[in-house]
Amino acid sequence: MAEFLDVIGPLTDPTDAGIAFDLVIPSLPGFGFSGPTRSRGWDTYRIATVWAELMRRLGYARYGAAGNDWGAHIAPEIGRAAPEAVVGVHVTQIFSDVDLAEFDRTSPEERSAVEEHEWFRRHMDAYGYLQTQQPQSLAHALTDSPVGLLGWHNLIYRGALDADFVLTNVMIHWLTGTVASSMRIYYENGRSRRPSEPTTVPLGLAQFRDDIHAIRRFAERDHANIVSWNVYDAGGHLAAHQEPDLLVGDLRTFFTGLKQ
Repeated sequence: MAEFLDVIGPLTDPTDAGIAFDLVIPSLPGFGFSGPTRSRGWDTYRIATVWAELMRRLGYARYGAAGNDWGAHIAPEIGRAAPEAVVGVHVTQIFSDVDLAEFDRTSPEERSAVEEHEWFRRHMDAYGYLQTQQPQSLAHALTDSPVGLLGWHNLIYRGALDADFVLTNVMIHWLTGTVASSMRIYYENGRSRRPSEPTTVPLGLAQFRDDIHAIRRFAERDHANIVSWNVYDAGGHLAAHQEPDLLVGDLRTFFTGLKQ
């Protein structure tokens, strides 16, 4: 949640650009202020259906979905769960499988994307793999040591991030007792059945420099209605904090450009 603090003001203030949004920024089940989950099965698909039900109960008949990181997995699934309600989906990553046997080695964009995937593989494989395979074993160690938790979280913080931002994110996990439950989304998603059909709700991508780079032709296999694809030579995986103005502008342009 803390990731989005810098974009809340601009997105909700109509005097800033003549347009304002209602924002619903829930904390994922098992993360932070939602508290620890007590049952199995909280994968991205289940969370998406819960978010769609949340919006229905809040009285929103039409709305957009947006997300980063796990939110970029979940937001398109909200569109799949409630296509009649979701006008569009905006993400900062598209996590499509890349078939290295198929990628175009003559394309600078695709070469850059593969190099970025390789960086994440070298630096992040252990982080993701361990949490997918043995989250409960790791949870005992990290719940026992705030320094250990800080060290583990620092594996995912790439680029120029101020200490207050890093500590805020780590402390939200620590103080709410969600160290163990927040890791389980890796385990649950690794064992869930992925929908085989592409999403059909309008999708927009804002891709930032120091982040996983999507390859469009692979992305289009998973998402049949990509209507916006913008690449920025700045920012990284936490763009709402690193480049809030760019992200706000992209969100405004995407949602105002959709046919309501």
